[in-house]
Amino acid sequence: MASLFRSTSGDGYVVLWNCNGARRNALSPEYYAGLISGLEAASADQSCAAVVLAGEGNFFCAGGDLTQLKARRVMSEPERRANIEKLHDVIRAIRGCRKPVIAAVEGGAAGAGVSLAMACDMIVAGVGARFTLAYVKAGLVPDGGATWSLSRVLPRATLAQMAMLGRPLSSERLHALGVVSDLVPDGQVLETANGLATEIARGPERAIADIKQLLNDAEQSASLEDQLTRERDAMAQALGGEEARTGISAFLNKEQPVFR
Repeated sequence: MASLFRSTSGDGYVVLWNCNGARRNALSPEYYAGLISGLEAASADQSCAAVVLAGEGNFFCAGGDLTQLKARRVMSEPERRANIEKLHDVIRAIRGCRKPVIAAVEGGAAGAGVSLAMACDMIVAGVGARFTLAYVKAGLVPDGGATWSLSRVLPRATLAQMAMLGRPLSSERLHALGVVSDLVPDGQVLETANGLATEIARGPERAIADIKQLLNDAEQSASLEDQLTRERDAMAQALGGEEARTGISAFLNKEQPVFR
C-alpha cells in the first residue's frame, strides 16, 4: 500500500503532503503521525524557515474518513474521545511549530480539513476552492478547533449557516473577509505557497518565530495588558539580538538586509 504521507524540500522550506488523493485526502493515522513528525523536524531544523501543507491531486483535505468514523461508533465514549484527540494533537502541532505554516488549499477543504487550514498562519487558495463544514450532514459537530478559529474571523450568522446548514463558503468570500491570505488562479496554489515560504526564508528567523508566538498568545490572551507585557518582553529581547543589528543597519543604509 502506498504511503499516505510524504515530505519534500524546497529552498528553505518543506512541503508536507497528504497522499490520500483517491479519497480526496481524507485524514488517516499515518498522515497524523507523519505530519506531527514533519512539523517537529521543521521546528528543529535551522535550514527550514517555513512549512507548506498540501494535498495530492485537486483537493486539499476532505476531513475525517466516514468509513472509519462509522467503525468507531462501536467504541466506548472514552475511546472515541481518544481518537478525536489525535486530530487535536495535529492542530496543536501546527500552532506550536516554531516556523510559519502555510496551507495550500487547491480545490477545497471540508470538515476537519477546514480545521487544518485554519490552524495555519496563512492560507493560499484557488479561486474555485470551497470551504465546507459538512459535519451536520452526517449528524455530527465540528472538531479540530473549527468553531474556535472560525468564530474569530466570521460573523456569527455566517458561521451558523456554515456549521448548522453545511453551506460552503467560497475562497473568494473568505479572501474578502481576510481569512484566505492569497487568492490565486486554480492550479497555481502550491507555486504561490512555495513562493511565500521562500520569502519567509529570506527573513529573520528568530523575529518571525517570536511574531508567530505573539500572534498565538494574542488569540489566547485574556487582556490587552497581558499582550502588552508579552510584546514588551519580546521586543526587548529582539532589540538586543543579531537580527536587529543586521536589519537596523541595512534599513539606515537603504540596503536589503541579509538575515541568513
